[in-house]
Amino acid sequence: MKLPNVNRPQETAEVVRKETAFQGYFKVVRYFFRHSLHKGGTSGEISREVFERGQAGAALLYDPLRDEVVLIRQFRAGAYVAGHHPFTWELVAGIIEEGETPEAMIRREVVEEAGLTVGELELIQNIMLTPGACSESCHVFVGRVDASKAGGVFGLASEGEDILVKVLPFAEAYAMVERNEVDNAVGVIGLQWLALHREELRKRWR
Repeated sequence: MKLPNVNRPQETAEVVRKETAFQGYFKVVRYFFRHSLHKGGTSGEISREVFERGQAGAALLYDPLRDEVVLIRQFRAGAYVAGHHPFTWELVAGIIEEGETPEAMIRREVVEEAGLTVGELELIQNIMLTPGACSESCHVFVGRVDASKAGGVFGLASEGEDILVKVLPFAEAYAMVERNEVDNAVGVIGLQWLALHREELRKRWR
């Protein structure tokens, strides 16, 4: 799916300087900015720390013939610390490596995290996940799979992954969104998109 061009206001920003505030498995960079003001002119210099972890992609795995989706479930430290359930229902996702396309990353991650091969891939949206604090964006796709082959536990032991793969009728998966049992933004966006475009997609993928 080709995303439409959007007319953007003539707002501007510039980086004055930056410095590394923390370097571990991920990195936090302290940026110093100036930006245009809505009433005219330019702001003073402001400082913001930005969590930088690369660019991501995710895919809602959908079987149009069976009308089923494939979700994964795994432990998430951030969810635990935030007071949510420590295990979350999610879409297959991963970080895009240098020189890799989002589509290639998704195909790799679907094998690693779900033991499946994905067919057609269509882009739903490229979204910023936490634009106030993190530079990460996520290419969200819908991907065609044969859900009859899905199920089990996957993931890379070397990365401490223990990923449950679950096949669900679309109606049941969407009911989980309405009950707030899918409580991460990418998962909700993927399932909400499918709720709006499901019949059209099933016709196109038959």
